[in-house]
Amino acid sequence: MRHRKKFNHLSRTSAHRRAMLSNMSTSLILHKRIKTTVAKAKALRSYVEPILSRSKVDTTHSRRMVFSSLQSKEAVNELFREISTKIASRPGGYTRIIKLGNRMGDNADMCLIELVDYNEHMLGGGKTERKATTGRRRRRKSSGADKETTRVADVVKETTVVDEPKAEVEDVKEEKSKPEVAAEEKSSDDDKEKKSE
Repeated sequence: MRHRKKFNHLSRTSAHRRAMLSNMSTSLILHKRIKTTVAKAKALRSYVEPILSRSKVDTTHSRRMVFSSLQSKEAVNELFREISTKIASRPGGYTRIIKLGNRMGDNADMCLIELVDYNEHMLGGGKTERKATTGRRRRRKSSGADKETTRVADVVKETTVVDEPKAEVEDVKEEKSKPEVAAEEKSSDDDKEKKSE
């Protein structure tokens, strides 16, 4: 029976469990997200969130209390300098667990645990441009609307093809021999003289 056994022991002694959660908390603070099993992530969430709440008040006492849990000066500095300013307005719920599926070797449930305020994709602030993929794709089958547009395009092409020989014929008509041009000019001059008289 598990009556009144509130937390998961994770198959470890208390000293081993405390050291493991301390190391995982340090990694989470320094890297902002870590990949682990769901059981460890749930245990880590209950361990690290009080530490994050304590970091909102930057006093010597709170720094010493956080250091006793983390045992890492770099993590304490990161926590009180950068993370505490980002989570200042948040009243709790500093971490998020995203399930990833099962691990190949032992089929354990895997997940990402991350700090909520450091995920730009979910906050909407970081718009990343997608890379142009160079993969082989099938062409999309044309629908009825596409067929109509291709028919219209074919009709336009046919009309331009029909128009082109006419333009060539007109150009041929315009290009007359020099004697014909001279004869036409004389006849037009004669007509002008007759009209003036």
